[in-house]
Amino acid sequence: MAAVGAIAAAGALALGSCGSGGSTEAAAANGAQAAGRAPQNYAAVIKGLDNPFFQTMKQGIDDQAKTSGATVTVQAANSITDTTGQADKLNGLAGQDFSCYIVNPISGTNLIQGLAKLSMMNKPVVNIDSPVDPTAAKSANVKLATYVGTDNREAGKMAGQRMTTVLPSGGDVAAIGGIAGDVTSGARIEGFTQGVGKNVKVVQTVAADWDRQTALTAATNVLRAHPNLAGFFVANDDMGLGVARAVADAGKTGKVKVISVDGIKDALQAVKAGTLEATVAQYPYTIGQMGVEACQAATSGKTLPASVAAPVELVTKDTADKALASTPKPFGPYQDPYKTLTK
Repeated sequence: MAAVGAIAAAGALALGSCGSGGSTEAAAANGAQAAGRAPQNYAAVIKGLDNPFFQTMKQGIDDQAKTSGATVTVQAANSITDTTGQADKLNGLAGQDFSCYIVNPISGTNLIQGLAKLSMMNKPVVNIDSPVDPTAAKSANVKLATYVGTDNREAGKMAGQRMTTVLPSGGDVAAIGGIAGDVTSGARIEGFTQGVGKNVKVVQTVAADWDRQTALTAATNVLRAHPNLAGFFVANDDMGLGVARAVADAGKTGKVKVISVDGIKDALQAVKAGTLEATVAQYPYTIGQMGVEACQAATSGKTLPASVAAPVELVTKDTADKALASTPKPFGPYQDPYKTLTK
């Protein structure tokens, strides 16, 4: 994507202040002026920057804003469980004059009040990564311009198929999910169970709150309860690295296969080293980019698709170097209809 005009460097990630927001205003104004048009002014509310996945998502939002000459003010929840704080941030931004909003809700319902307010004002809303609950949205008359995110069932299914490949004789496996009742976690585990062959049996499913240390403890307990366990499916990489540590502590690295989802850099390195069997890489950087592109198209009056599946790629030891060289972007081709709409 060609840069628009001479764009000043701005909006660097502030990893030490997880609850603060960022803006690409100066770069956007320069880019818009060079293009001879008024700058676009967007707001984004995402999950907590205490998780590297959402740090990378913010980077994608900021970089695409600079490229397109838009101003994007990003507000992040204080943590990935801060549902009330995230809702407060959206409510505050809803009272300001932004032309489009990008939302990455912690739960399917925690942003409904703010989204209802935006819908009453006919502001376009782009939903990324974690879907807004459709029933709650309909009840509150919330209108969404589009959704872009990972097909979580498909990601889980890819993991299940890989587990079947590396366990040709079958075996018992356990699933480690995120927060109990979480839609994303549930979809990944459901997809995994659909993807495994008939000889692979899921004998236990536990929640570890998307937290590495909690996952380490949970996996340790599962290994004690199932001494012949052959593998773990883990709903995100941060937890997956905790599970891999539990497997290593038990002296079973390589014997108990661990497959997770996300594709963060630490996980890619773990796959290369052999402590993780595989990760189903999704690309928060690209999801962030596509969110800004969707706002560009929506504010230009374009008709957006109801939903777009973000790219996912299975990373094994054979492809880890390629994935590491390309991160935070995909190493293979993918479809991006928003990019076409912004031309």
